[in-house]
Amino acid sequence: MPIQNRLLVALAALACLGACSSQLPRPTPASEVPEIRPGVLAGYLPRNALPNSLTLLAAPPASGTAAFAVDEEAYRSTRSLQGSARWKQASEDAVLRFPQAAAAFSCAADLPITEKDTPHTYLLLRRTMADAGLATYAAKDSYKRKRPFATYNEPTCAPAEEASLAKDGSYPSGHSSLGWAWALVLAEIVPERADAILKRGEAYGQSRVICGVHWQSDVDAGRLVAAGVVARVHAEPAFLAEVEAARKEIREARSKKLAPSRDCGAEAQALGTR
Repeated sequence: MPIQNRLLVALAALACLGACSSQLPRPTPASEVPEIRPGVLAGYLPRNALPNSLTLLAAPPASGTAAFAVDEEAYRSTRSLQGSARWKQASEDAVLRFPQAAAAFSCAADLPITEKDTPHTYLLLRRTMADAGLATYAAKDSYKRKRPFATYNEPTCAPAEEASLAKDGSYPSGHSSLGWAWALVLAEIVPERADAILKRGEAYGQSRVICGVHWQSDVDAGRLVAAGVVARVHAEPAFLAEVEAARKEIREARSKKLAPSRDCGAEAQALGTR
């Protein structure tokens, strides 16, 4: 193809991208999003469109293998953190109730992530939580892996949840999946803070190992599921519309110099970040 024609094709493609973005639907108000259970909004993907974690992931490490020895070492290496600031942070990261859950990334984004100040960003987190969490259950329900605290009969940073967690498969980690999904989405809409956001997403998953409720391989697998979910959800017009609206409100929040909703100094000290 002559170079002139290639240039014309490229220009046409760019024009199409602009037209496509202008044809996105209006963002869906939270009031119009159904709940899948009280307080938990439906995601952007129907159940049959979720990535299949059982297909995506290899089996978890079996007892007695070198890979399981790595899991055991990672678990044991974090037991000394009980009672520390990092242990307290892991306890806070365990909370999936909104608005507290959204605030986990406030310092990393250097903005408040609240229904009042950044409603589209807030809604993105609420809805992608469902997608990233539900996508882990094909593997969870198949493998029914026992969690470390239940294996060793030791305390966790979330004692009130231990009874329910003991009945829920450990592999892959749902918290790690949704935390990494949130990090990927936020890095996209707040690119100037991408490094800090991704680092926070990593720490969010590691909180599950520190808490004693997941093995390291559970957390690693959760991040892989999250990547699949975020890739897939980009095909959904409703998600793309919300992303565009979130970008605009982030710029407005920056112009107003809105401050994060958490004590960022204390969080940085707990996580060992700058």
